Amino acid sequence: MIPKRIEDAFNEQIRHELESAYLYLAMAAYFDNGGFPGMGRWMRAQVQEELTHAMRFYKHIIERGGEVRLQPLNILAHKWDSPLKAFEAAYEHEKFITGKIHELVKLAQSEGDYASNSLLQWFVDEQVEEEESTLTVAQQLRLIGGDGRGLLMIDRELGQRTFVLPPELANLYAQGTGIAG
Repeated sequence: MIPKRIEDAFNEQIRHELESAYLYLAMAAYFDNGGFPGMGRWMRAQVQEELTHAMRFYKHIIERGGEVRLQPLNILAHKWDSPLKAFEAAYEHEKFITGKIHELVKLAQSEGDYASNSLLQWFVDEQVEEEESTLTVAQQLRLIGGDGRGLLMIDRELGQRTFVLPPELANLYAQGTGIAG
């Protein structure tokens, strides 16, 4: 059985992950509307990744006999002054999420919840990658400044990103299979 404090905190984290997906969907729309289809595609892949993060917490709560309680989402932002400002905002948001994950690790350790701590170690590692990827793009955009050719090159490069559903979550998305499996 999942401890109540962990269940509540994980439900809150589901909200944060879904807000992340919503933020990145807003960024995808910003890029697509602005003529940067590669950056839009990169952000749409990020949306899918954030949804799978929410589903990891969802699955963990259900498997441990808890109750998933979805919460209202906050609209975090919908407009940026430039691609650089959008990726800087993404980086800042990832740092916020890292802080939330670290708080969850402390909670799981204080509760002696080793199963949740194990799940959270995956997220600790994942957040290193999340911060690095958004920071790298922001740094590249900062280097090229307003050079149109550079923006088009980065847009083309970012458009190569694809999302692959993690196998351990495939059953959550398969119709009629339930959580187990």
